[in-house]
Amino acid sequence: MPRLLATTPRQDGFRMPAEWEPHLGCWMLWPERSDNWRNGAVPAKHAFAAVAAAIARGEPVSVCASPSQYVAARELLDPEIRVIEMTSNDSWIRDCGPTFVVDGQGRVRGIDWKFNAWGGLSGGLYFPWDQDDLVGEKVLELENDDRYAPDFVLEGGSIDVDGQGTVLTTEQCLLNPNRNPGMDRAQVEQYLRDYLGASTVLWLEQGVYRDETSGHIDNFCRFVAPGEVMLTWTDDPSDPQHAISCAALERLRGMRDARGRALTVHKLHQPAPVLISAEEAAGVEKVHGTLPRSAGDRLAASYVNCYIANDVVVMPCFDDAQDECARRTLARLFPTRRIVMVSGREILLGGGNIHCITQQQPLGNRRPPIARAA
Repeated sequence: MPRLLATTPRQDGFRMPAEWEPHLGCWMLWPERSDNWRNGAVPAKHAFAAVAAAIARGEPVSVCASPSQYVAARELLDPEIRVIEMTSNDSWIRDCGPTFVVDGQGRVRGIDWKFNAWGGLSGGLYFPWDQDDLVGEKVLELENDDRYAPDFVLEGGSIDVDGQGTVLTTEQCLLNPNRNPGMDRAQVEQYLRDYLGASTVLWLEQGVYRDETSGHIDNFCRFVAPGEVMLTWTDDPSDPQHAISCAALERLRGMRDARGRALTVHKLHQPAPVLISAEEAAGVEKVHGTLPRSAGDRLAASYVNCYIANDVVVMPCFDDAQDECARRTLARLFPTRRIVMVSGREILLGGGNIHCITQQQPLGNRRPPIARAA
């Protein structure tokens, strides 16, 4: 049985690896909430299945589905994708699932953060979230990985690492009082150092405009290699995103990572503003305590919200002129991986995108998975 540890990863010599380091596989949760996903989540299920199939071209995928959804998920998903019965409140495993860490011997452990649905009773997106808060523990028990369980609220999408001691995050999210009230910047940084095995924390002010997660970094700016980041961008000064991205660029140009390197910034121009249509809004049930979906609301569309698998990078596309530009940029940044585009609109309608619905599990010292043929 896996152990619940009283130490920290830093004390034990563990670190969070970069996403481009080798994976044993990828975890996902199956969507079903009719108050978040339109038309009974049927379009979302097809979108999740497409993402899982794309990732499975590069590494094994495990999808967790509730008891009532297990048969439907098994029917819709590729036969090579593992389906596991697991209860959850929604399907954002990046944020409610575990963060895996490794040590120099290749041993793998997991961090089971506290989860409060992006703000709890003060700005959270739904209630209850009790089953989501158990997902990290359940996954780690299934994988027989020892578990750290800090008394600290953190979503996996709020951090990004280079695997060499640097963490990237936003003040908008991690310093929000609805996450860890009473903690100041220095205390939050200490948790990041202790549990991610890092030495340097780089702070941007905000994330993508109208991002309902309070500005998650994984939708805005992420490492693509040591000393290199990709940043959501727009050249339109009338777009509210322009000022946010310009401010981030200015900060990034003055930063140094844990090894003293200046950062090279690669811009990924955002798609044209994506708005919820009246038909899409009407398909979502209105339930008290859940963030409503209204016609005309702008969604936080970003190509940065992609998943870096062993042999592929799976990116969202939006039937937009910028799709191909983003694909070419990612192909240049990840020359050894195939770039696979999957429609991201249905996932975006739920509040996130491909990176938000996935969680990588590092390989460590285990046997490498056999990649499927393209």
